[in-house]
Amino acid sequence: MLKEQLERMQHGLGFIAALDQSGGSTPKALRLYGIDETQYHNDEEMFDLIHEMRTRIITSPVFTSEHILAAILFENTMDRKICGEYSADYLWNVKGILPILKVDKGLAPLENGVQLMKPITNLDELLIKAKQRHIFGTKMRSVIKEANPQGIAEIVEQQFAIAHQIALAGFIPILEPEVDIHAPDKKECEVLLKEEIINHLSMLDDNIHIMFKLTIPDTPDFYRALMSDPHVVRIVALSGGYTRQEANDKLAQNHGLIASFSRALTQGLHIDQSDEDFNALLKTSITSIYEASIL
Repeated sequence: MLKEQLERMQHGLGFIAALDQSGGSTPKALRLYGIDETQYHNDEEMFDLIHEMRTRIITSPVFTSEHILAAILFENTMDRKICGEYSADYLWNVKGILPILKVDKGLAPLENGVQLMKPITNLDELLIKAKQRHIFGTKMRSVIKEANPQGIAEIVEQQFAIAHQIALAGFIPILEPEVDIHAPDKKECEVLLKEEIINHLSMLDDNIHIMFKLTIPDTPDFYRALMSDPHVVRIVALSGGYTRQEANDKLAQNHGLIASFSRALTQGLHIDQSDEDFNALLKTSITSIYEASIL
């Protein structure tokens, strides 16, 4: 990790583009883009198509470091090339955008109102490869569906334990304990989550630096106090199923919180659009998300 990269993530203006749909979420992303399951026959063909979609986004002339700080990739994308360079190298060398790697392997079944991460059995090997591919940071997601104190405590414990391992390997880990936007007690979930995060931050070694990717809270500026913790590089927000307009409106009420949107970023993009129409719509999305992120 370069000092320049850490400075950019800490103080730069912009947002994080989440382009890390993996095996389970790729078919839906492709359907929204205009490619259904009849147009590929196996995982390799599916991942070829999603890489073509991501390449079209990343190489677009409107996808620039003026508005975008970083992009989240998943392992298959990290191992592929864009315009002759590995994806992470293209992002940083050509675009000036930080590359981040999704490292989790999906969600475990619901228990105690939450879905923990499945075991990341190859994490050490994955981090070695990520270092070779010049990855800046990592991201890992789990989900909170109910205000269950035991379940939320388990989620935060798991997130911090793995983040510690990742930070010691030289990366900035992004912890993503997502609160489901449809949780009937979403506000209570966020109160419990914040309490657990504060407790774990107090136990971190001084040399450990982390980020959070959190659902936009019901209470404006609810996570602002966490931003001043010396361990916290940045806090970013996930769109969580909100439309782009909803996500932007909610984000704008949370000062210092920046976006890390996926569906809200790619909403409306379609394989059949001309490059002119594709780039125009992508520019509108990027500009609106950026403006909500810098308030």
